Order: sequence, then C-alpha cells, then structure tokens
Amino acid sequence: MSVFLAALLGLVQGLCEFLPVSSSGHLVLLQNIFGISEGALFFDTMLHLGTLFAVAFAFRKTLFAMFRRPFKKYPMFVVLATVPTVIITLLLKDFIEDSYSGSLLGWGFLVTALLLTVTNRLSETFGGNRRIEGMKAGHALLIGAAQGLAVFPGVSRSGSTISGGLFCGLEREFAAEFAFMMSIPAILGATVLQVKDVMEAGIGTVEWVPVMVGMAAAFFSGLFAIKWMMNIVKKGRLKWFAVYTGVLGALVLLDRYVTHLFF
Repeated sequence: MSVFLAALLGLVQGLCEFLPVSSSGHLVLLQNIFGISEGALFFDTMLHLGTLFAVAFAFRKTLFAMFRRPFKKYPMFVVLATVPTVIITLLLKDFIEDSYSGSLLGWGFLVTALLLTVTNRLSETFGGNRRIEGMKAGHALLIGAAQGLAVFPGVSRSGSTISGGLFCGLEREFAAEFAFMMSIPAILGATVLQVKDVMEAGIGTVEWVPVMVGMAAAFFSGLFAIKWMMNIVKKGRLKWFAVYTGVLGALVLLDRYVTHLFF
C-alpha cells in the first residue's frame, strides 16, 4: 500500500467515524475500488485505533472525570448504552461479517439517509433540553439499540446514536457528546474483536510507514470531524449528509445490480 493511499484511507476513516456517513461503509467502498485485500483487516484495525485516540483526546476531561467517579450516572449510562449493541453483534455475528462483502452497503447508506432526514425534521420541531441529569435508563438503552443498527457497513454509528439521543429529547450538543462518548467502548470493542481475526488471518508483510501515516491521518481528521460535528448538530444541519448518503447509496446499488464496476 502506498503512503498516499494509506493517508487517504486514514483521512476517510477519521472523518467518517464521527460524521454521520458511516466510516465502515466508506472503507468497504474504497477497498473495493482500489482492490485492497492483503492486510486490509490489520490496516482497518490500526485506523480504528487512530480514531479511538482522537475521541479520547477530544473528551479527555470528561474521561478523567469518569475514571475518578466510575459509578456516577454518566459513565454508568455509557456502559448501559453499550449493552444492546453487544447483544445485537453477538446474535447477528455471521450475518454482519457477510455484509462486509458489500452485499448490503447500498441499502445501509440509504438507511442512514432516511434516518438523518427524519431526525433533521424532528429536531427542528421538537427541540429537547435533557442532559445527563434528565436521562433515564430507558433512554440509554434506546440510544444503544440505535447504535446497534450501525454494526452494518453503510449505517452511520454517529448518525444512529445522535438520532437516538435527539429522539429521546436530549439537548442537541449533549446528544452529540453522549454519542461520541459511546463510540469509545464501541470502537475499543470492535478493535479487540478484530485483533482475534487478525491473529487468525495473519498480518502478512507489514509496511509500517503507511500504517503509521494512516493512523496519524485518522487521528487528526477525527479531531477535526468531532469539532465540526458538534457544531453541525448544535445548529441542526443534518440534511446535506442525508442527501450525500442517499446519492451514494443509490450509486452503490446501481453498480451492484447493473454496472458491476466494483461490486
């Protein structure tokens, strides 16, 4: 893999992990376009580590407060919200793995577009004001269930969880913050699961310069995307992401069923 391609994939991973457009969907798409197969799983795992470092750095003050008081409501609700995602992942493990071939990619992007369109309309009409003090356990579980949709490539994790938070009446900026805090155990869990698969598949001949460049690109673009997304959600401007994922989903389906250029 060239350094340029590694930087491109890292940039895409960092931006798409936190913007509501699906990082896994874009990586599957690019890997098909560029024909990446050897070492793809190991490289994908390292990119996820880059975005994990980004969100941990961006919310380091909140994380330190959680570590000091791990049994307070906020950290407990982040853990609780992770439970539905874990259950969905375990129940649908084989189906999820098969979907990474790209079979459901176009449909996943369309689900994201629909979700963002509905959320954008609802947030304009029903502006919530709940923060952690006003949250209940049921809200955390519902947001976690929404995150469970994003185990499929093309369905945005940040889009799903922010949508779930806004549906529960969370204040917009806090809905984004809670979604990003939920991404820490989600990304960490996905990385741990990938490590087992990497060990079984082998990592091949690793070129560490492209790997490190990709991780750095994922880290810095992730920091940028977090700040940008917080501002976007605060102003309620999700419609253009709905348009983008809708068009992208339609193009992927067109290629899969008609042109067969990449799928």
